[in-house]
Amino acid sequence: MMKILKRGKLLVFCALLCLLLATVASAAGSGDVASAVESTWTTASTQIKTVVDNVVFPVIDMVLAIAFFVKLGTAYFDYRKSGQFEWTAPAILFACLVFTLTAPTYIWGIVGL
Repeated sequence: MMKILKRGKLLVFCALLCLLLATVASAAGSGDVASAVESTWTTASTQIKTVVDNVVFPVIDMVLAIAFFVKLGTAYFDYRKSGQFEWTAPAILFACLVFTLTAPTYIWGIVGL
């Protein structure tokens, strides 16, 4: 019974918070909502592109590079134990790394920005 009350209180709190933070979006003057949305997207798209190019892709590249070198090291140590080198995981990580390193040059043409 207490869980139901806690969940109910949480649900009411979230609903009130949504109502408190909600704002009305309207097109100024002419009432043309489509042009207001398009102008907002035009402004935001350049900022989104900048953030993705300067933050998101470098973070993904760094994570993949670290994973690649760690996997390459573990594959080498497995090779020393068993005498057989497993190329699959390092090759997949390397292909993903090359894909993400080159993605900023062509991804925006695909997306349309």
